[in-house]
Formats: sequence, structure tokens, C-alpha cells
Amino acid sequence: MRTEAQLFAGVTVFFAVTATGYGWASEDPAGTAVLVVAFLMAALVTFFLTVQYRRRGPRAQDRKDAEVADTAGPLDFFPADSAWPITVAGGACVMALGVVFGVWLLLMGLGVLGLGVFGMVFEHAGRHSPPGSPADGDVDEAR
Repeated sequence: MRTEAQLFAGVTVFFAVTATGYGWASEDPAGTAVLVVAFLMAALVTFFLTVQYRRRGPRAQDRKDAEVADTAGPLDFFPADSAWPITVAGGACVMALGVVFGVWLLLMGLGVLGLGVFGMVFEHAGRHSPPGSPADGDVDEAR
């Protein structure tokens, strides 16, 4: 993730310089605000990738002496089919209709949407990651 962090650091610097120059040269507060927000979002991604690199160490893709076999192994958990996304979409549709037809329908849609989000969040709550997977938090000791 070191390379990705460096790339996003470049994007962060670009938006910082652009926002400063644009804010100084123009008197457009909306454009300046948009560039500042873009700078902050790029800085957030840069910070996240830097922390992940320091926490997990170099990946096989970050090393020049790495082999293809170094990236082999279990990837992570991939969930099966789920009905919760359809529940969330239905709740959002009923909420949108509630804006048109009345608060009572909006509240019903909010309930269905809340149920769907709750179901999606806690569907796999008791699941454990396979040992050695990236979600497990273990870093390969053989590196």
C-alpha cells in the first residue's frame, strides 16, 4: 500500500496547490470550497493507506524481489446471496413515495429501510476470518 499512499499523496498536494491558487486568484467561494473538500478527501485516503502500510508492513506487490506465489493463499470471506439489499432498496423506494403521498408512508419506508440496513450489518456478525487472511490482522511472518 506504500505505492498507493504515495500516489494519493501526490493527488493531495495537487489539490492543496490548486485550491490555494484558485482561492487567491478568483473570488469564487464555491469553487474554492469544492477544491478544499477534494483536498481533504484525498488527504483522508492518503492517511488511511499510510496507516495500513505501517500496520501491516509491505505486501508482496510492494517488494521488488517478490514472486507470484507470495500472493497466494486465502483471500477473505465472500458472502453468499442475500435478500437484505432488496429490502434496503424497497425501503428507499417506499420512503421516496412517502415524500409524495404522506408522512405515514415515509415512516413505513424508514422502518423497512432501517430493518434492511440492520440486517445487512449484522448478517455475518458471528463470522470469523480464516487464519492468515487480511481481515484476520495477522501479517505473514515469512516475509
